[in-house]
Amino acid sequence: MILRFPLLLVLALCMGQLVAQTTFPYNGVFDQRSGHYALTGATVHISPERVLDNATLVIRNGKVVSVQASGALPQGAVEVALTGKHIYPSFIEAYGTYGMPAVETSRGSWNSPPQLESETEGAYAWNQALRPETDAAALFTVNEKTAKALREAGFGTVSTHHSDGISRGSAAVVTLAEDRENEVLLERRVAHHLSFDKGSSQQNYPNSRMGAMALLRQTYLDADWYGKQRRDETNLSLDAWAELQELPQVFAVDDWQDALRADQLGDEFGKQYVIKGGGDEYQRLDALKTTGATFILPLTFPKTYDVSDPYAADLISIAQLRHWERAPGNVAAVAEAGIPFVLTADGLEKPTDLHDAMRKAVKAGADSKLVFAALTTGPAELLGIGDRVGTLEDGMLANFIVTDKDPFVEKATIYQNWVQGHPFELKPIKNVELASGYTIEVGDQTFTAEVSGEPGSQKMKVTTASDTTARDVSFTESGGVVTFQFRPGEDGGYYRINATRVGDGYTGTGRGPDGEAVSFTATPRQTTATTTKDSADKKEESPTEYRGKLTYPNIAYGLTELPETARILFRNATVWTGEDGILPETDVLITNGKISQVGKGLADRGATVVDATGMHLTAGIIDEHSHIALLDVNESSASSTAEVRMQDVVDAVDENIYRQLAGGVTTSQLLHGSANPIGGQSALVKLRWGATAQEMLFQGADPFIKFALGENVKQSNWGDRNRVRYPQTRMGVEQIFENYFSRAKEYGRATAAGEDIRRDLELETLLEILNGERFITCHSYQQGEINMLMELAERHDFRVNTFTHILEGYKVADKMAEHGAAGSTFSDWWAYKFEVNEAIPYNGALMHEQGVLTGFNSDDAEMARRLNQEAGKAVLFGGVSEEEAWKFVTLNPAKMLHIDDRVGSIAAGKDADLVLWNDNPLSIYARAERTYVDGKEYFNREDNEARRAELAAERNALIQASLDDKNSGGDTQKPNGKARRLLHCDSVSH
Repeated sequence: MILRFPLLLVLALCMGQLVAQTTFPYNGVFDQRSGHYALTGATVHISPERVLDNATLVIRNGKVVSVQASGALPQGAVEVALTGKHIYPSFIEAYGTYGMPAVETSRGSWNSPPQLESETEGAYAWNQALRPETDAAALFTVNEKTAKALREAGFGTVSTHHSDGISRGSAAVVTLAEDRENEVLLERRVAHHLSFDKGSSQQNYPNSRMGAMALLRQTYLDADWYGKQRRDETNLSLDAWAELQELPQVFAVDDWQDALRADQLGDEFGKQYVIKGGGDEYQRLDALKTTGATFILPLTFPKTYDVSDPYAADLISIAQLRHWERAPGNVAAVAEAGIPFVLTADGLEKPTDLHDAMRKAVKAGADSKLVFAALTTGPAELLGIGDRVGTLEDGMLANFIVTDKDPFVEKATIYQNWVQGHPFELKPIKNVELASGYTIEVGDQTFTAEVSGEPGSQKMKVTTASDTTARDVSFTESGGVVTFQFRPGEDGGYYRINATRVGDGYTGTGRGPDGEAVSFTATPRQTTATTTKDSADKKEESPTEYRGKLTYPNIAYGLTELPETARILFRNATVWTGEDGILPETDVLITNGKISQVGKGLADRGATVVDATGMHLTAGIIDEHSHIALLDVNESSASSTAEVRMQDVVDAVDENIYRQLAGGVTTSQLLHGSANPIGGQSALVKLRWGATAQEMLFQGADPFIKFALGENVKQSNWGDRNRVRYPQTRMGVEQIFENYFSRAKEYGRATAAGEDIRRDLELETLLEILNGERFITCHSYQQGEINMLMELAERHDFRVNTFTHILEGYKVADKMAEHGAAGSTFSDWWAYKFEVNEAIPYNGALMHEQGVLTGFNSDDAEMARRLNQEAGKAVLFGGVSEEEAWKFVTLNPAKMLHIDDRVGSIAAGKDADLVLWNDNPLSIYARAERTYVDGKEYFNREDNEARRAELAAERNALIQASLDDKNSGGDTQKPNGKARRLLHCDSVSH
């Protein structure tokens, strides 16, 4: 027997009808109903690739029994008539926190002392940010309020995790049914979640991105050692970590650079991360594709900036305006690049914002089928649950939504969301939703129908060719049957029609004004579905046009195309060779990124000729001590952080790279700060504007590390709350060095002897110093400490390579020369804190006179733009010759950094890192006109001036677009400029 019920009655009967095997006892008479339904007449989207029109979806016991073209209904099924509606698999949230406890984010009071050790009770990891033992399945509780919001957005399944910490433990997959936790939990462990954010941990370490990366590296090594050895300890966190390694590893990042950082880390340990991205992947698709990662893409797009106030609008950078315009196109760009992805609602203000967001993505060029897949089959496959959810194939869970139209393209209404066979009514299906117009044939009459209004409040009027007076048509829907009623003229009776939807129109029968039987058809003249499909197809064929540019990096003065190496002949320049003197009227030829010839009257050999008459050509300036292009500068949490790496936090989108190219700088040593005696490993970079962080690294260079002395490391100027971390005196600083080098020696002895010891990245780094494989640049001021470190180094049989900004170097220059230490100093800084009160501007000249390899550094993003003038001060203060003074910022820093065989002077065979100046480079009137790195032109002053006008025009176009969007009703936000924080030795992230 086939049972047919009105829809509302069906929904009432459905509640609680899933019959499942359970270990729980049942209080009362057991409900044996199987939830056997046949949903008829809808267009069923079985998967992104399979669609059946006018289909019957049969479910029983919470699962799909079959989907087939209309036909005989199964015996005993309750029919739910859904003529004209669409059925899709419910969405799957791949990155959720549903049912998880709130993350406590309190950091204590402002004057709380640093927390140096973990306060987690039990045999767990030494660091509170490591929480691999966290089991989302054990924490999960059904939360009906949150579940309701997610169901309204179309979700039926969620991969949920506790988003707290660097290792966040395992995620669980749950459905959004209202049953007890045992019945909605599908999988206990589906993924291991990680991030760079330490979450609620109040423990000091790590307080930087590089510290988080170092912690993860050490944890991978510790877990490997712990799993293989006889254990002297029990570590429940490492036990859990080992159990999670075979699961998908989901790593949450903030932006495309973090994605590359995470991938680099994963590659070191053979891990292919799934990356939960930041929504700006479009900015560096080529690099991200090489990661091989699947991305979980957010659909969080910036609101339109309210730029109606012309002065407030000046706060917004062109990078922000570009991102506002391009963010909706991120999904399309990632898809076009061939990068696999799924989508998440994470980050949206409310789950239902997903609907507008995914339509924006489609409007911006994303294929609607790919968006469909990225919310269904993609997450199911990623999480290993594709045999249960994601499609409506036979045997799958009965998780599906009922809509009036395609929700990925149109503003659709979700009427119902069925989860595990439970129907949840979101909006009642009370009114039929009509197209904009129909041709109606009823009996022997033909009418033209016009429809106005939004679905749910539509109105219809009919006219005829002979009578253009519009007549109202009333219509109601029940059980998939639409009843139309209208009077064809002012007098006479009504047409009364019952019709059902067939395709995009309606067919039925009824009675005419005289009571006669009539047939009825309503054929759409232009249906919403047809219009949308045509416009969607047209959109896919026509790529989105943007007013803003996409550059490398995607900020002001970024490059639309990366420069290429060229053959260039500089003709008739004054050449500051750095080795063979200053040569007037001399030519320099560069080929394949190298200096190939220096001389007079060189043949061009097909090169591009640059007339340098009256101009000066020098090697690029080398800054021995810089903090530009870094995300963090200090891991200040411990007295030794030798394990952290500055190359982990190189920030390739820092505008200071371009600014310093404009000042003639081509190479910089990016140093850790001075927050601790033993800082982090340095990063030596060439200022390749537009490159990624990895591409900027100076390949093949010797590794360095930052040490520090003085006030900063003993925290004398950090306030009373910082009286916890050792050392607190200069004596303690010496003891730290002594202790760590003694430990490193023992570590080296045990390693060489093949003893079974734990690999320690911190001690490995210090052992490299003892073995002459890594070199020290030491932050220093006062002579006593400088002597101390040299004597300590000699006791341990190594040498301090460089004392940087060494303002009392003039007092110990003879000892430095004897020790073999170089001095990289400031030209004329003094008296900005107590320990530099005895600094003098003659310091550089006096060290140079004593045979110390001497250079000038910036330690400041602004000063680095004028290092040529700093070199000139060596002439002013101390009478150093121009040739030798210029070496203070070129060849001498190159020698300090052991790269003088590659850069620092103009000689055949060296890298073509060159600067063309309009005047003597030591003059305050000198300007860098062109700057080359590896023979590629990264700065051209003439082009720079032209780009100013282009940027102004682009900015204005984006502002006008913002005004258009605001005036069209778009959501807006106040202008909020994001000024870059300039980092210095004492800058601390947290």
